[in-house]
Amino acid sequence: MDDYLFRQYVNECRVVHEETKYLEIFNYSDPFYNSCEEHPLTSDEFDNFLHQRGAFAPPNLRPGTTLLSGIRLVVQTDAQDKDTFMPKVLSLPKDAYEKMVRALRLPFRGIETTSVVGPFFWSSSDHDDADPHLHILHRKSDVRKKGRTRGWEMMLSHRFATSVTTGFVKGTPSSDVAAALRHLHACALQAGHALLLPTILLAHDLSPANDQKQRDARDWLRRLEHAVSMRDEVEPGEQYFQNGRLEVDGLNRDLVECHSNVLWKRPQAYMALTLEMEKAMALFWDMRAAAAAAARGQKEIEVEELGMEASMRQQMREMDRLHRSMLARMDFYKVKLTGLENYIHTTLQRLKVQREALYNIMSQREARLNLEIAGEQRRIAHASKRDSTAMKTISLLGTLFLPGTFLASVFSMTFFNFQSNADPVISDKLWVYFLLTIPITAAIVGIWIWYDKRKEAQYARDDEDLEKDITKMEHDIMMNLRKRTMSKNHTWNTISPPPR
Repeated sequence: MDDYLFRQYVNECRVVHEETKYLEIFNYSDPFYNSCEEHPLTSDEFDNFLHQRGAFAPPNLRPGTTLLSGIRLVVQTDAQDKDTFMPKVLSLPKDAYEKMVRALRLPFRGIETTSVVGPFFWSSSDHDDADPHLHILHRKSDVRKKGRTRGWEMMLSHRFATSVTTGFVKGTPSSDVAAALRHLHACALQAGHALLLPTILLAHDLSPANDQKQRDARDWLRRLEHAVSMRDEVEPGEQYFQNGRLEVDGLNRDLVECHSNVLWKRPQAYMALTLEMEKAMALFWDMRAAAAAAARGQKEIEVEELGMEASMRQQMREMDRLHRSMLARMDFYKVKLTGLENYIHTTLQRLKVQREALYNIMSQREARLNLEIAGEQRRIAHASKRDSTAMKTISLLGTLFLPGTFLASVFSMTFFNFQSNADPVISDKLWVYFLLTIPITAAIVGIWIWYDKRKEAQYARDDEDLEKDITKMEHDIMMNLRKRTMSKNHTWNTISPPPR
């Protein structure tokens, strides 16, 4: 089943190109043969590295010299493609990837973790009783920034018969993979522990930089508290003041940004990862003991009875000491993460209080602004009412006098003669009246339309000026409210005066 699913997932993936290297560390009972090499790995030498042929063949050892431990890795520490950690993406050709997984006995399930989120760790036995291996998957690759994926990936397989760990490691320049591999070079003599590289990477991932970021966020929170509650550490000209006005939008934005910084590398996720690594260590130690017992036979035999060399006995003691040290480190991380989680919880609660306080302040200011705007609208309404009353009076007077005036004007013209003894006479030149009246009326109406459009444009400009006045009024109200509630001056980026 695993083999079929592995081939199916590989066929569904697409390939991006990344520069590839190899890392080999070998420790022998004779330190003369110890080696630690890291060099570019070309495509024509890829198969030779997988099967230890050609330049990668084991050295000819002196009689009595045995291999104690080792690490053989295919490494991509400078992954550049923007999609290198996207789901269903491989950074090796499909056939090369499949050959690597099969030759190095890597877990088939690794191809199914390309879309996992958050820090991920998994370990299991391969259930091969004849030649047992411990499989490890460790990755973090769900982070995107500026359109590029970031993170790292690790697939390891530890063979108990030889104490050699093989695997594939990939990381972007922003990850801690390169630093972890440098650390691994320094710990080359301890390469026999299957969890050595994952523990080193975890140590770099939980570096003091994470604690420092939480301390910086707490300092930022204190400054935000000073600005929100208008304490005595606020001075005009600070970050949240522009032209003497408090920028509430900037303050709210910084509260959100501070909240996101606090949520960086949540301790709960790393606590779960630490617990999984502890389980992996216990599994490694049990499988190692079982493999040693199988190699010795069915009964326990003392080391001296086996005639082991001093270097091999020393290697076993070092391995036991390293294992206990790594377990103690896991306990240290659990205590550290627990304290960090409590610290973060307090910061988040304080952020919540400040956000609610800021919303209350904004609501109060909005209510005050609405009252001011309502007063302005009331005054405008009264002015409009007075104007409409005057216009109503003028319209009424026009309605009363306009018909009579119009009729008096028309019948007083010389086109009509009501003084003759005969019937009233209407001049045959009456058409001249209409000929002049209609164009003049049309011209007057046109002039009025043009004038009305100009007035509309003026009204639009007046509306814009009114909006500006409202904005200014809002700032003035906020500043007046601040002056009434603030007792002293300062804000978050103020340098405190030296004590006297």
